[in-house]
Amino acid sequence: MIYGYARCSTNEKMQDINRQVRELKQQGATDTTIYLEYESGTKENRTELNKLLNIVKSGDTVIATEVSRITRSTKQLCDIIELAKERHIKLILGNFVVDCSKELDPMTEGMLKMMGVFSELERNMISQRVKSGMENAKSKGKTIGRPPVTADDIPGIFYKHYPKYKKGEVNKKELSRLCSLSYPTVYKYLRIIEG
Repeated sequence: MIYGYARCSTNEKMQDINRQVRELKQQGATDTTIYLEYESGTKENRTELNKLLNIVKSGDTVIATEVSRITRSTKQLCDIIELAKERHIKLILGNFVVDCSKELDPMTEGMLKMMGVFSELERNMISQRVKSGMENAKSKGKTIGRPPVTADDIPGIFYKHYPKYKKGEVNKKELSRLCSLSYPTVYKYLRIIEG
């Protein structure tokens, strides 16, 4: 069985995961065998990755478009390599093929671990640059982050349907659907209006 794993750090509205899905399908994965995740690559306990790693068995193949899609943690990559060796599965990470269906040669394992180190290093450098940029902006008196939302910022569509919610005619989920707003956004607006 060929499985695919696609990951973006933020949700589907902010990052498009379709390029990864398209590339995974070109290598033999299907809609039913591709696992999609919107989580940081440094997070160790990821739901979809865990589901995938729990079902793979000897002879299976796991594909990701690059090492950093699977993980940005060297430790976690080493754990995944060990699991691949134990279960005799093949990993395809971008153009790098790690065939653990037979004994893994030390050079391939070493190269893969080095790729993991560079992926983690890249992530740490990005994080450091972002923090540095934020500190620089703060020192110049700029406001960091999103501006606070006030009652004046809430769209009219929410105010239109809010009385139905207040009367108990619709619940929060239905209010969310009526307003075409995400569930967390509806909660935020309710907190603002209701104090």
